[in-house]
Amino acid sequence: MSLKKWIVAASTLVAAAGLWLAAPAHAQDKPIKIALIASKTGPSEAYARDTERGFRLGLEYLTGGTMTLLGRKIEVIVKDDQMKPELSKAMLTEALADDKADIAVGTSWSGGALSMAPVAEEYGKILMVEPAIADSLTGSAWNKYLFRASRNSFQDALASAAGLKDGDNIAFLAPDYVYGKDGVKAFKDAMTQTKSTAKVVHEEFIPLATSDFTAPMQRIFDAMKNVTGRKYLVVIWGAPNPIRKISELNPGRYGIEFLSIGGANLENTKPWKGLDVTGGTFYYYGFPKNSMNDWLVTEHQKRFQVPPDLFTAGGFVSAAAIVAGIKKAGSVDTPKLIAAMEGMEFDTPKGKMTFRKEDHQAMQAQYQFKMKKTPASEWDLLELVREIPASEMPVPTNAKR
Repeated sequence: MSLKKWIVAASTLVAAAGLWLAAPAHAQDKPIKIALIASKTGPSEAYARDTERGFRLGLEYLTGGTMTLLGRKIEVIVKDDQMKPELSKAMLTEALADDKADIAVGTSWSGGALSMAPVAEEYGKILMVEPAIADSLTGSAWNKYLFRASRNSFQDALASAAGLKDGDNIAFLAPDYVYGKDGVKAFKDAMTQTKSTAKVVHEEFIPLATSDFTAPMQRIFDAMKNVTGRKYLVVIWGAPNPIRKISELNPGRYGIEFLSIGGANLENTKPWKGLDVTGGTFYYYGFPKNSMNDWLVTEHQKRFQVPPDLFTAGGFVSAAAIVAGIKKAGSVDTPKLIAAMEGMEFDTPKGKMTFRKEDHQAMQAQYQFKMKKTPASEWDLLELVREIPASEMPVPTNAKR
């Protein structure tokens, strides 16, 4: 070989080696992309806002303020589905196909999340369901790409049903779509699981857009007024929560009290002051006692002049699950993430949670509460009756693997 040819060949080999060595560095420069689909327009606007706040705070806390994992920057891509199922599906498709998101989170309502489930399966990417709570998302509509760090309807129902006594009577008021129907079914199933002998007297399903509750409440009054024993109206609703408005129809004249499933965000709970509302909740800022929750409460109060609510906590919890999963997998590769997250225990502002392998639902504590009679401050709303540990929450498995 001539000297000239040898130099050319050697130069080619050096250049190729340089490209090979540079490839991993280039991969490390690519951000980890997380798409957050939320209903920023419409009645769930506050839920979307608080979910995003909590998610960003969670990423900040769990990365020590660096917003990096595995040496790569985290990029959060936020999309508004306007609480329309066709947009929920389109926004997730856009995030996975065009934006090349590694993981997705969403959305603010169960109807939208159900439309997104097949998209996650089609693209083979994890969808962290948040804050939608319909049981079907970890049941009949489940696929292996769906995880939920927040609670489902059944966990909410178990926490509320745990306070029922023999001889109690129940009436339901719920929106006539999957969230309301799953919520009522979950509560009735929870009554069975807790061996409650309370009686379901009436079920009232009405359009989500209902603003005048006079007619449906009259039907509930007619069904409940002559029964004996304690009487509860179980309101399963999103935003805006109608309990204060319903109270103006004076259910108390028939001895009817309110029983809340899952509580409500702080803005919707605040109008309950002075009402007899009891129930179960996923989170209230004053209940968990740990350093992560202390940081969340302090920082949220400092930045937004209000304590975090359950949607903020849900966003934080979802961030905690994703960060823990990526660290454990050492990758954002979907099969590696699924393998790492199935059965994974992770820390949250509520304490430790564990993803159940069978359906990817996080097993966690819930809280029984009652409204405070004499609140000490503007947001001093709930009194803790009891923390119900995950070990006392017999959540059935309905997913088909």
